[in-house]
Amino acid sequence: MRALIVENYPGTPLGQVATALDEAGAERVHIRPFDGAAVPLASEGFDALVLLGGAQNALDDSNHPWFTRTVALIRDFEQQDKSVLGICLGAQLIARAYDGENRIGGHYEFGWREIALSEDAAQDTVFAGLPPQFPIFQWHDDHFSLPRGATRLAATAVAENQAFRIGRATYATQFHFEADRSVVDHWSVTFADLLAAREPDWSERLPGLWARYGATADAAGMAIARAWVATIRPVSLP
Repeated sequence: MRALIVENYPGTPLGQVATALDEAGAERVHIRPFDGAAVPLASEGFDALVLLGGAQNALDDSNHPWFTRTVALIRDFEQQDKSVLGICLGAQLIARAYDGENRIGGHYEFGWREIALSEDAAQDTVFAGLPPQFPIFQWHDDHFSLPRGATRLAATAVAENQAFRIGRATYATQFHFEADRSVVDHWSVTFADLLAAREPDWSERLPGLWARYGATADAAGMAIARAWVATIRPVSLP
């Protein structure tokens, strides 16, 4: 089993998705287009695609020219019935790939927030078995409309399309279910200057918030990660 991981921005660990892939014995192939690595044109040689987040907006092709290739790659993976996962910016790129409207700005959420699952989530391969509401980590300002052919799986009051599925196994989550405590701690250090501007008391609030939400959020995130990895149908040789 081979999974292609597209890191769209420096400092974005795979977190709990890495744990789930490693448990399944998957080979992880990471590429960093922001450092000049080329995004493949097709899914050949891979069984799954993971698209991580970033501070960019999903329409900024002029500064991030790999976005257009990424959109085409998403479609190819889905057409080949291979599993796809997009988180935050990755979800926004999946929405773009299927004619969703990318909404730049105006949807700011940060920290652990309660999300509510849709009725369809109860029958979904990945989300079935999760509680109807649970806290999960958020960090975004942009959002998107529900793209064509998509099934909404989760929502918040700020961003109504927190998760959706297209086809059998193309999943998009606006929220960062991969972000366990180690990832949040990493971001708190790596992006300290940015947080100082938008969340100036974050370091003081973090311990209490972690104690209140962390265990529940991590458990939900790990369940999502493992369930998505279980959708991968290995066909590629190592």
